[in-house]
Amino acid sequence: MAGKRKNPEDRIFPPRVYRGKSKFEYHPAGGGSISLCPLDSPVSLVWAKYEEAKMKKEQSANLQSLALEFFESADFNKLSQDTRKDYTKYSNKLMPVFGKMAPDLVKPQHIRQYMDKRGVASQTQANREKAFLSRLYSWAYERGKVKANPCKGVRQFKEVERDRYTTDEEYDALYSVSPVVVQVAMEIAYLCLARQKDVLTLKKSELLEPGIFIEQHKTGKKQIKAWSDRLRAAIALAKELQLKAGMSSIYVLHKADGQKYTRDGFNSRWEAAREEARKKFPHLSFDFTFHDLKAKGVSDLEGTLQEKQQISGHKTITQTARYDRKVKIVPVVGGQGK
Repeated sequence: MAGKRKNPEDRIFPPRVYRGKSKFEYHPAGGGSISLCPLDSPVSLVWAKYEEAKMKKEQSANLQSLALEFFESADFNKLSQDTRKDYTKYSNKLMPVFGKMAPDLVKPQHIRQYMDKRGVASQTQANREKAFLSRLYSWAYERGKVKANPCKGVRQFKEVERDRYTTDEEYDALYSVSPVVVQVAMEIAYLCLARQKDVLTLKKSELLEPGIFIEQHKTGKKQIKAWSDRLRAAIALAKELQLKAGMSSIYVLHKADGQKYTRDGFNSRWEAAREEARKKFPHLSFDFTFHDLKAKGVSDLEGTLQEKQQISGHKTITQTARYDRKVKIVPVVGGQGK
């Protein structure tokens, strides 16, 4: 609450605005002072400067400004390029709802209400957006910018694990209509059980005599995938990728300017290939994702789960089991041993 004016004539000035030594000063409720304009300024200018300062103060105390501060932080810039892009995308969904609110006024029930409404369109995206908001609050809490994380205790939607197995017929059909960059990426992902990011960042220097060196971005696991005739053929096919005159590239999969493909750039070619496959092979379903090719590789591997775990580089056998999607053939009663 603003103090009582010592000089009754000063009642014409905005609340919490007082005469300083040389300028009018605005003293916000949270403490501190903001210089406005010289003491000989007209009342209209004092009010204008007050409104401007008040607006800036309010904007600096909302969730939108906190998110912008996070995006400029060292923590954010340490994240991968893909994660930064995802966080920006999630923020663009959240800020129209929460952006103008003071961070400490966002409560768990508000998060729940957002999740329920967002979940009607996509429960997966609702989960991702809530996870980003929680990450933002955790960062702010550690720096004394908020009192608590309102996302704590708010349950996410249960996500159904994918069990889609890509058949050989589906794989071969998509491969047949795909451009070279997609064909090579498919083969490396399937044969090496590799994630998309590991495929797109694969360098020519990692093509070693015993095989292809891959350090998984997600787990940090380092492996050399031993050569096979099919894997050698895929790498040989990559040499057909065009380069502009005078250009070279350090990447196995590269654009004409020698740069590696971004996730979005590659995905546009992947989606175009799937659309072409749907037209040419209408009797087949191409609803599998690029990441499902790794699952196909795990499923097609021969051996026990333990052996598959060693080859895939998963940290736990449970992870490997989730990727092993081929339906098993089991004997019927009385058919054992035949």
